[in-house]
Amino acid sequence: MDALERISMMERRLNETNELIKEITAVLDRIEETKEEISALFNYFGSNEWYEDRERKLPEDMPAGVLSEDPVYDAITELKEEAIRMLETATDLLKNRI
Repeated sequence: MDALERISMMERRLNETNELIKEITAVLDRIEETKEEISALFNYFGSNEWYEDRERKLPEDMPAGVLSEDPVYDAITELKEEAIRMLETATDLLKNRI
């Protein structure tokens, strides 16, 4: 690989890295902006209100997946797994790559 090819390749990598940083920043901003709503959902799940709401007669056309156990539990579990993955990736990046 000659110098011009190497410079072009590294320029492309720089551009991809900067684009990735923008995407990461946007996702983290969105998480920070909605963490109270996420926390409220997770606190609602399994609460007395949740159990009471499960007993209510709802309109047939009203979406109510939040009242079944699996969707909320799965969301809680997946968010925790992804948070751990973010920590592991960030730790690896800081310890081994930078």
